Amino acid sequence: MALADPTRRAILTMLLEDDMAVTDVAEPFSISLAAISKHLAILAEARLISQEKRGRVKWCKLEPDAMRAASVWMQAFGQFEPLNLDAFERFLQAELNLPPEGE
Repeated sequence: MALADPTRRAILTMLLEDDMAVTDVAEPFSISLAAISKHLAILAEARLISQEKRGRVKWCKLEPDAMRAASVWMQAFGQFEPLNLDAFERFLQAELNLPPEGE
């Protein structure tokens, strides 16, 4: 699930401000550019972001319509605040019997 990972949620938060080059997205994280690219690919596959090559630079853009749809879907459960993704992640882990992240 694209929203389950805290790194991907942080990336989405960063993209709320403006479109960003992949290298700028990667800058605040202590993981490789390749790892960031994998996170971005997951977000793009989920249609939460789009990517566009401008010259030699690949840019990332938040797709707000997809975020709205995800938010509406989460609110349908009635037990989450509109953007409480951590609570939603715990709910999914419990429902799917997944181990907590980091284990």
